[in-house]
Amino acid sequence: MTLGTSVSPLHFYDVSLVDGFNLPVSMAPVGGGIGCGVAACVVDLNICCPSMLEERIGGKVVGCKSACLAMQSAKYCCTGSYGNPQTCKPTLFSHLFKAICPKAYSYAFDDSSSLNKCRASRYVITFCPPK
Repeated sequence: MTLGTSVSPLHFYDVSLVDGFNLPVSMAPVGGGIGCGVAACVVDLNICCPSMLEERIGGKVVGCKSACLAMQSAKYCCTGSYGNPQTCKPTLFSHLFKAICPKAYSYAFDDSSSLNKCRASRYVITFCPPK
């Protein structure tokens, strides 16, 4: 979340899967006017995490690593020659996560469908929200 200022009063906020996942979460403005959306991933992605991204403790999946962390590749990290919107494109993993959590960032340049803007004075962040 980036909070606005007196010069630029809009707040920018999102829920991101870019660096991985461990708990469902939602972020909702209280008031704020037209166009204020809910940023969320309310599904437990640990259940459907691809095996190569699983983070396990005691045999149990406790998190889903980012493809960047798991693959250690510029293509998945959107770095180097992939460090701009023209060359960093959604991967198979980001398509999977976007299909399950359409209101969350699934890769570094997923701005058009995931970045929310609002002027609300309060936001409610809920971990493990009801579906």
